[in-house]
Amino acid sequence: MTSADLRAAISRELPTLREIRHDLHRHPELGYQERRTSGVIRTELTRLNIAHKADLAGGTGVVGFLPATEPGGESKKAVALRADIDALPILEQTGLDYASCTPGLMHACGHDGHTTILLGAARVLQTMRRPRPVILMFQPAEEGGGGADRLCKDGALDGTLIGPPAEMAFGLHGWPDLTLGHVATRPGPLLASTDEIRVVIKGVQSHGAYPHYSRDTIVAAAHCIVALQSVVSRNISPLDACVVTIGKIEAGTATNIIPQQASFIGTIRALSEPVRATARARVREIIENTAKALGCTAEVEINTGYPVTFNDPALTDRFFKLAKAALGDQRAGLVPNPTMGGEDFSYYAQRVPAVFFCLGLKPEDRESYPTLHQPDFDFNDDALGLGVEMMCRLATEM
Repeated sequence: MTSADLRAAISRELPTLREIRHDLHRHPELGYQERRTSGVIRTELTRLNIAHKADLAGGTGVVGFLPATEPGGESKKAVALRADIDALPILEQTGLDYASCTPGLMHACGHDGHTTILLGAARVLQTMRRPRPVILMFQPAEEGGGGADRLCKDGALDGTLIGPPAEMAFGLHGWPDLTLGHVATRPGPLLASTDEIRVVIKGVQSHGAYPHYSRDTIVAAAHCIVALQSVVSRNISPLDACVVTIGKIEAGTATNIIPQQASFIGTIRALSEPVRATARARVREIIENTAKALGCTAEVEINTGYPVTFNDPALTDRFFKLAKAALGDQRAGLVPNPTMGGEDFSYYAQRVPAVFFCLGLKPEDRESYPTLHQPDFDFNDDALGLGVEMMCRLATEM
């Protein structure tokens, strides 16, 4: 299929794809609760006569399979394409006529657009010659639930679920800072690991007027939080990226009571496993010993989050050659620096060579666009066509 024919085929699908996205946007669902969304996906794949398995990764994941159509293709490994399908607990403030019908929930990260793009790719790929098999992964619970890990464990990539094993995997994310009509990525680390800190400081409660009877948990927690600022500044090389952020602290019930307990939670972000390990160790040591020095004890829980999202360098080079040939050098850009945000696409990249890339959402005539996880964000319908085109090309030209 020529570029002109491919784009014409996509153009014919766009009116329906916009309707699908608006429908998904109206009906957002949180991770592992995406039953209606999963139903829309299953209905569409059934209509297209695309073989698929459902009720995956906790019950709402769907994986479709398109066999190769060219001679010898049936013996090749597959290309896996991924879309995340969950929404966020945010009250929408877009004012759109297709705004969320569920108060307090909205598609504030563009997963409605990602899902629609993969459904659009399924539609167009049905009409194309496919040199190798294609796996279509509709994954739940990206927003903190680790749905990618569960989908992998269900066999989405290793050939035990449907189709042959995957040789490579691709995913995209709508990017508000990137101009519409452009794609961008980088080799190596693109997004950070995302570990979670949970701390409980225990001491001795007393009247606020008699602090000498206490072991003050608020003071201890405050000293711990301040001391944690040394993790990055004094334990990590200035040439490495790391973030330690405390996002919530709770303690006390009254103005004149020093509480028996204080707690706080936060996150550790890193771009390499050695830096991640150092930060985790120092966070624990600093909290436990600072609390002890102030007469308190600390229960420190560091929950392992998503790994670093690492783009395979050789596959990323092939991605850029494909994107530049299709779009031109100016529309396929290098992301200059990784972001400290996280993505569970990282689990696919741990199992097979993978590339995660950014899809531009910001119109050329605008200086800014509402960013991810904001209540006024909406995926730009004008980006759907390029998203579908890239997924089709990755499935058939890699």
